[in-house]
Amino acid sequence: MDYLVHAQNPSILPSLNRRKFLTLAGLPVVYAARLPAGITLLGLDDADPLPGKHPGLTVLNDRPVNAETPPHLLNDSVTPAALMFVRNNGLVPRGLPETPTTWPDDWTLRITGEAVPEPVTFTLAELRRRFPTHTYQITLECGGNGRKEFSPPAKGNQWGNGAVGCPRWTGVRLRDVLEAAKYDPRKAVYIGYYGKDTHLSGDPDKVPISRGVPISKALEDESLIAWALNDEPLPLLNGYPLRLVFGGYPASCSGKWLSEIAVRDRVHDGEKMEGQSYRVPCEPVAPGTAVDDEDMCIILEMPVKSLITSPRTGAVIEQGVPLSVGGHAWCGSSEVARMDYSIDFGSTWSRCRLQSPANRFAWQRFTAEVTFPQAGYYEVWARATDADGRAQPMVLPGWNPRGYLNNACHRIAVKVV
Repeated sequence: MDYLVHAQNPSILPSLNRRKFLTLAGLPVVYAARLPAGITLLGLDDADPLPGKHPGLTVLNDRPVNAETPPHLLNDSVTPAALMFVRNNGLVPRGLPETPTTWPDDWTLRITGEAVPEPVTFTLAELRRRFPTHTYQITLECGGNGRKEFSPPAKGNQWGNGAVGCPRWTGVRLRDVLEAAKYDPRKAVYIGYYGKDTHLSGDPDKVPISRGVPISKALEDESLIAWALNDEPLPLLNGYPLRLVFGGYPASCSGKWLSEIAVRDRVHDGEKMEGQSYRVPCEPVAPGTAVDDEDMCIILEMPVKSLITSPRTGAVIEQGVPLSVGGHAWCGSSEVARMDYSIDFGSTWSRCRLQSPANRFAWQRFTAEVTFPQAGYYEVWARATDADGRAQPMVLPGWNPRGYLNNACHRIAVKVV
């Protein structure tokens, strides 16, 4: 495991004494006794860097922990827990199990806010016992997925294309819980969440993130207070033991380590709801333009997008042998209606086979058998079009200061020999 991850929050990861540290790879470290204090082993980079996660994830930073999944590891129709990307704004709460196997029945969730007559508290056990349970396969994608393609560079984690996943989530409808708390629909405008994660400074009075969604989104059937991912407890790094799940919106709206939901009589004004966080210019701007806060609008629905997951970019095939291409497509609250691929840099397009989603907000599998006219270098481009006729752009869409909403066509390199 990555030593720096341990250093930033040792309570959530197993401690490494010196002997264990020096034999982590299963081999004796020659001259271990001569290793200078403060120097760590380069070989640790080859070990599993995050608890419960596949070693193939790309760690962008460790304070806070952020990691994405290379596209070729996202080929499953249902994303395994070990391959679900990690996006944190603060430090993981202390005292929680690294690999959860059960749920803490005494974990509490408070419902508060101007549109609630008085605060109401539910334990996790009460949520599971009192309300109907629902399971949906729902795509979550970071609003900054694809940020590293922006030019000039945009501020923030330089995500490639792997900050997305579509597992099965199990929990209760947020709507049912709000109704049990007797929220006032005449007053309710927004909900905002609060979690148990801590600020990077360690200051308990500072909130790392507190975002939310309009009440209309909160009341949708698929808007969940979830405790399970693929029928198992949530992974620690993905919000164990309780989180929100909102399909079609930036994943930052789906608060983790959930402890409070405020039903607001105004647009929620929590941390990272104002300023330039998770906002884009209300009107298009030229690349590199400085935009005032008052000219930025909150991101709501995510755009239509697709990802080639098979084969891995850089594939080499023999001339005359068809290439099986596959991946996933998704789109905000709509459905993907058409999927195409191109091997001539977008000059012409051919249809892919496209499956229906498992349910609303689930991504859709696409496949194609691609043939190439001669030996040489090619790129396979993928383009999704939603039910409203909105298609992915071939190049980077409108530039914005924080690098959000990049839904340009995904592409892979292929060599035909």
